[in-house]
Amino acid sequence: MDKFERIYEQMKNEDLDAILVSDGYNMRYISGFTGATGYLLITNKSKKLFTDSRYTIAAMAQAQEFEVITVDGGRNYPKFLNEVLNDEKIANLGFEGGNLTYEAVLSLKDKLEVKKFKPLSKDLSILRRVKRPDEVENLKMAEHIGDIAFGEILHHIKPGVTEIELAAKLEYIMKTNGAEKLSFETIIASGVNSSKPHAEPGKKVIEKGDFVTMDFGCMYNGYCSDMTRTVVVGKASEEQKKVYNIVRTAQQEAIDMAKAGLPGKVYDKVARDVITKEGYGDYFGHGLGHSVGLEIHENPRFSQTEEDIVEPGTIMTIEPGIYIPGAFG
Repeated sequence: MDKFERIYEQMKNEDLDAILVSDGYNMRYISGFTGATGYLLITNKSKKLFTDSRYTIAAMAQAQEFEVITVDGGRNYPKFLNEVLNDEKIANLGFEGGNLTYEAVLSLKDKLEVKKFKPLSKDLSILRRVKRPDEVENLKMAEHIGDIAFGEILHHIKPGVTEIELAAKLEYIMKTNGAEKLSFETIIASGVNSSKPHAEPGKKVIEKGDFVTMDFGCMYNGYCSDMTRTVVVGKASEEQKKVYNIVRTAQQEAIDMAKAGLPGKVYDKVARDVITKEGYGDYFGHGLGHSVGLEIHENPRFSQTEEDIVEPGTIMTIEPGIYIPGAFG
């Protein structure tokens, strides 16, 4: 069943005449349109893309299955949407409740000429969970660029260099090796800063004996990579070696058992049990991993509470961690 068949099935199940798509990632997945502003309107009769004149040419080239409608005046979307809604006699319109702000929902509800304007019961991002072969290839390429960057950045990690200098160099390497942009803000954390899972690179100077944790990624054809690596500058202490090897074992055991058909919390437990058994359970505060695709953090997750089944063809990260406040991570 292709993406449109699944959308039509959802419309039927939810008694909808049309769906208004506003989430940029879902718009790109469904139509191919990469612009920053617009809506898709999918009805039983037509597929239309509404955007302003800044994106019209790109939209016509990218979204060839959609009729592109240019919205005059920039933001007067309700006027142009209503022309189609009235022409096709749309009574029940679904929208992405997880994407639109409360203010936007109230405004659209007031201006759109439909009988019912209601949130979808199932997020359209569920369409993106199982990756097509072309998506897998894009993800592989994004990760390959990350591999190149990691190999090269190792030559630049030395005492006297600041975290922010390393971050800039890492990003430069990714972009000069084919990355179109970053998939998230680069994290470079050294010494005590590495105890913060989402530290921001700063002016701290790398010192001998520091753990340096790098969490970085890039985009290739819109698809994201995500890599976390930790190295030590100089010689590792016995505690650093111990913690590093516990994390590595936890990751490997989760990789070894990874297979489709299980709820996300099962994968998380495998890695978490390794860390907890070694006495560091209190220092692993986040989930084990997440799906990745057009968006850096997609569903399902590998977390302690994830009940969703991981389907064949889902791309997941496996990234356990130990973060000891005031020490390292």
